[in-house]
Amino acid sequence: MLRFLALILVIGSAFSAGTVSAEPSELQLLLQKNNCLACHMIDKRKYGPTLKEVAEKYAGDSGAVEKLAAKIKAGGTGVWGEDVMPPQAQVSDAEAQKIAKLVLSLQ
Repeated sequence: MLRFLALILVIGSAFSAGTVSAEPSELQLLLQKNNCLACHMIDKRKYGPTLKEVAEKYAGDSGAVEKLAAKIKAGGTGVWGEDVMPPQAQVSDAEAQKIAKLVLSLQ
């Protein structure tokens, strides 16, 4: 019983300290808003590469934010095999940059 109470206290303090959050992250909100989750997930394959795979592929590339933002807007194929990413022209330039930065932060 004491262990259970200690666990409850630890979990409660983590929530109150902000270390565990039930709120969606900024990345999750942008992914939902722009329908990215139709094909991508953060750490599981769906249709396109996972966002963690994207972050790893572009790690250390100083032009990665611009490349990914452009690919979000224009779409593309061939980087991940025969998968095709349709253009996402409805995504603003600012949001494409923000999504790219947040995806790259997953590495």
